[in-house]
This record gives sequence, C-alpha cells and structure tokens, in this order.
Amino acid sequence: MPPFKDEQILLIAPGSQTTLAQLGLPESFTPARLRFKSRMFPADKEGEYEPNKVRQKEQRSTGLANGAGTQDGARTAGEGDNEVAYEEDPISEEGAVWPIEGGRVTNWPCFFALIEHIYMSINPSFHTPILLLTQPVWTPREHEKITQFFFEKFKTPAFGLMDSAMATAWAYGLHTATVVDMGLAKTDVTAISEFIAHDVGRATAVPDCGGEALTQRLFELLSPQGLTREMCEQLKRSPICEVLPPGASLPGPEKDGAFNPASAASTGANGSGPDQRTSAGALGDAPRGPGPDTEVGEEMNEDEDNEGVLDVASIVTSGKMSEYLAKKEREKAERTAAKKKGGDAAAAAARPARLPNSRRERNTFVYEDHALLDALKNMNMNGEKMAEARAALDEGLSKAPSTDGETTQMQTHNGEAPPPEGTIRREIEVGVERFQAASGGILERIADAVHRTISSVEAVSKRAELWDSLIVVGNGSKVKGFKDALLATLHSKYLISPSSATIFTSELPSNLSTPLATGANTPQPQIGPHGGSGGLQQSSSHVNPLLLAATTAHQASHLHPSSSGLGQPSHSHNLHSSHGQTPTSIKLAKIPEYFPEWKDHGYEEAAFLGAQVAAKVLFVVDQGMGKGYMTRSDYNEQGPSGIHDYSM
Repeated sequence: MPPFKDEQILLIAPGSQTTLAQLGLPESFTPARLRFKSRMFPADKEGEYEPNKVRQKEQRSTGLANGAGTQDGARTAGEGDNEVAYEEDPISEEGAVWPIEGGRVTNWPCFFALIEHIYMSINPSFHTPILLLTQPVWTPREHEKITQFFFEKFKTPAFGLMDSAMATAWAYGLHTATVVDMGLAKTDVTAISEFIAHDVGRATAVPDCGGEALTQRLFELLSPQGLTREMCEQLKRSPICEVLPPGASLPGPEKDGAFNPASAASTGANGSGPDQRTSAGALGDAPRGPGPDTEVGEEMNEDEDNEGVLDVASIVTSGKMSEYLAKKEREKAERTAAKKKGGDAAAAAARPARLPNSRRERNTFVYEDHALLDALKNMNMNGEKMAEARAALDEGLSKAPSTDGETTQMQTHNGEAPPPEGTIRREIEVGVERFQAASGGILERIADAVHRTISSVEAVSKRAELWDSLIVVGNGSKVKGFKDALLATLHSKYLISPSSATIFTSELPSNLSTPLATGANTPQPQIGPHGGSGGLQQSSSHVNPLLLAATTAHQASHLHPSSSGLGQPSHSHNLHSSHGQTPTSIKLAKIPEYFPEWKDHGYEEAAFLGAQVAAKVLFVVDQGMGKGYMTRSDYNEQGPSGIHDYSM
C-alpha cells in the first residue's frame, strides 16, 4: 500500500450537538474546519433521513408541465391546477432527530445517515484513510458495527478508532493524566496511565453534569423573573456568567462595602440602619437633597417594574406593536439628543470606576430574540417596515456586554451598526443568579467521579501523578471560572497537606512516643518477613498507614519497592491503598502553548487537536507499523472484530 499524505487524512469527531470534521492535516494544527449539527430529518421514505428540513408549499400552476416553472432545488408534483412544491429550510430544526444522546448512539440508522452526509459533503478522494474519535461510553460491539459501516460503505483503505480521552492526552502531550470531559448532558472521567486508559472504575456518561445542567439551574433560578430557557442558555454563554469558587460570597451592597447613595445624599448616612450616619447629616444638619451619585427622574411604569423581563413577543401578538414601536423611537430620539448636548460625556467623566463583574450585584447581557423576529415575520410586513421595526426593537445596536460592566462600542461610520440579519438583540439585566449556574451539586458530583476513577487505578504509585495532571475539557466547561471552581471543590473535599499528618498521632499505640519535629520518632517501615523493606510489621506496631505515607512521602523506595527480597516482582500497588485515595497535591495540567490557533480558540475541543497529532503519527510517520489503524486487507481477513487489535 502506498504511504498516505497529510492532505488525504479524514478526521471525524461525532458529538451530541456538533460533529467536527476535517480533510487534511495543516502544517500547524488548527481547530476543526468543518462543523456539522449532529441531527437529521426523516425523509418521505421510512427509515431514510435528509440533512435539512423539507417544507411543503402550494402555488398556482403556471400552465407549464409538471416540474417546470419552479425554483431551482424545489421538488414538485402536479395535481389539477395546483402544484405542490417542496423546499429545504436550512435553519429550521422542527422535527429533527438527534442520534447521539448523552454520548450514546440512540438511533443507528440516523447516525449512519449523518456520517454519510458528512462524508459526501467533504467528498474525499478514494485513497483516504479515516480516523474516528469514539465516545467513552461506546461498547466494543458498537466499535465493530462502526468499523463494518466505514469499510463496506466508503471502501476506505485504512480506518482507525481513537478514544476521545486518549486523544485529549495526546493533545496535552501527557502519557499519564486524568481527563474530565464535560459535554452537553454528561461528563466522562478517564484515568490514563502510560497511554493506557483504565476501564475499571472509569466514570462514563455521568448524568446531570453537563452544560445542559448549568442551563437548567439558571432557568430554575431566573424563571420566576420572567426569563425563558433560551434566555438562560444565552446567559450561560455570555461573559457575565461566572462560577465562583466554593465558599465565595456573592456580591451585594453590604458585601461590596458599597453605601446607599440616596441615603448618603439626603441624611448623610452610609446606609439604612443604626450607626450609619457619619457625616454632617449626623450632626442635625438639614437634608442635603440629591447628590452627584443619586439618580432621579420619572418613576418607572409599575407594571414593567414588577413583571421582570418584558415579554415583547406578547406585545407583538396582542396588537399593541405600533404603540410599543413609537415608545422605542421616542427613547432612541432622547438618547440621540442627549449625546449631541454632551450629556453622556459629562456623565461618563463623573461616573465612578466600574466594579468587575464578580463584584457587581447586577449586570446586563445581550439576548438574541429569535421568537420576536418570528412574530414580526408573521405580521406580513413589507421589507421597509420590517427593517424599521427591527431597528426600533434592537437594543444592542451600538453596544455589547463586557465582563466589567462597561459597554463596548460597535459603531459604524454613521454612528450605528445595523442589526445582524435574522436577529433582534435585547438587553436583559440579571442579578447574582448568574453566579449560581453550578450551585445544584454539579461540582460535587464531578469531583466524586474524579475521586472514584483515580482510586480505582490499581497502580497506587500512579495515583499521585493522576491527581497532579487533571485535564478539564468539553464545551460544557466553557463557563468562566468553572475549571477553577472544580479544582477548589476537589481541594476542599479530598486534599490533605503533608504538614497535617500530625492529626493522626492520636491513633498511634500507647507504647510509642509522640513524633517530634526532628522526625526521629516518626514510625519507619520495618523489614518484612521476606526480607523486603516494603512489608510492615503490622502485628507489632499497628501504625496508621495514612500517617506513615504522609510522613515518608519522600521515601518512595520504602513504600513502593520494585522487587522483594526473594528477587520476585512484588505487587506494590496493593500496599497503602489509603494513601492513594488521599492526595497531597491536586493540580490542573499545563495547557500546551505551541499551537497559536488553539490558544485563541480555546482547548475545550482538545480531543480534535489530539486526533490530528495521532493521525500524523499513525498514518504518515508510523505507516501502520505499530498497528494504529486497520487496513482493508486486515478487514478482509479478520472482519469487524479485528478492530480491537488496532484501535487506540
């Protein structure tokens, strides 16, 4: 078989929401060039699927033969004087079938139709090897089914499967690591030791620990205020949504040390309550009236103030659209007039320094209201009126949210940027609920899964390295502060400092003296019955193994000898298992910095980067010598079950 070239290699990484794909390996590895939504639509014929929604519309016959006079790409069938036309809607997801749920393939015909659609869209050459990233929850039988499909459907000359967690370790350049992959509806935790994934104790598809759980938690907190689930989803993706470390206090007037400006301006008190009056007002002076930090003006509409988020879509459907548009036009005209008078510049100069988002009690994000746009489309407006309505309703024309509470200008030469086609942006203000997306026990469940996975690794000597090489990936972990909060949760639940080992001195036998600072009285391992230094004489000393491990961590040769006195390999992984379950250090793995494109994109999809590295090694450098992939001749000889000898 001739050697493969970089431009011939096809990579596919299926996911619950998005499937990544790329043909060819660039000189410097980049994020996936192609992104497909992992869904298909049922076709007219049962059991078949199409990539886009097909809609039916009726139109009058033009007097031509059936199928003539219609737009390109439409399918027609004539009956009498009418023609039924079918057209594809690339945006709609009504009736879509998502074949992957929680990492598991729940609809195999739809999954294979999705893979075929991706393959035909890329249209690779005949001599194209394929590397497919697999989900940890897929079974060996499912690996065989996928292998059979690729070889028999696409006649590929070479095919390989690679575990997504293993690919992530390749991306980080680590042979031993603990990979935490947080997806849409689940989280996978995998312990990898010397490029071998430990299946025993592996936490696959842990439910209610994905990005969907974060959105659902925000919805539970904010739905009483009128926010919809789609609003909470966009809030989670916005820069003002953060996950604070465990025990961190939420921002507020009292927690920030802020004072009540209205109270200070009128009475001299820094806040309501006793012992707050510290200025001239406390001496009996007359109230001073509104000060520079006091906002005064017309009172808000009581209905708008109490209803939370204004439901603009209901205004549109109730026939009050014209009144609402007129109100928005007046507000925009007032803002424009204030700008011309220099009011905004003066107010900005007098405005105090903004607090960062983590210390602000309330902040605003921009919400793209697709439901409102659909409501406008149903009103049958012409193009000019539709543009005017969109411009009046769009509240994010000249500003975008920022994490520090300020706004970023996005103006064109005429002062305002037009709203993106197909969107209407609205500003929505939220409180401290934006910091509580992971407050429903998500961090604790993931931390427990990490602890169970590492504790299941039989080689105790590897557990410390696994704790010090945590890799957190997956698009569900993109929320700001999530990784740091997970690390803090692991510290609080499982970390033990070596200096705290003295807490176990109360468990020492009464015939042993309390260890001194010199370490002279610290219990040491004794010579075992077989002459090895690793066998502790538990019958004579009964020393707590956790205490011994914590105080003699530097003497690894005593705790984990490579051989016993008889010259035979000893099963050191069975000694001091309690030490392996109690780490003295927990760290996140260092992110690789030699791929500039990935630094800007983020490493949440690092598995695809690892797939590129592995494909380069397997298909180009190694050329099958290490059995990293299965060839066509191998498949003909061994069948689908032979993939277990080749997949990584």
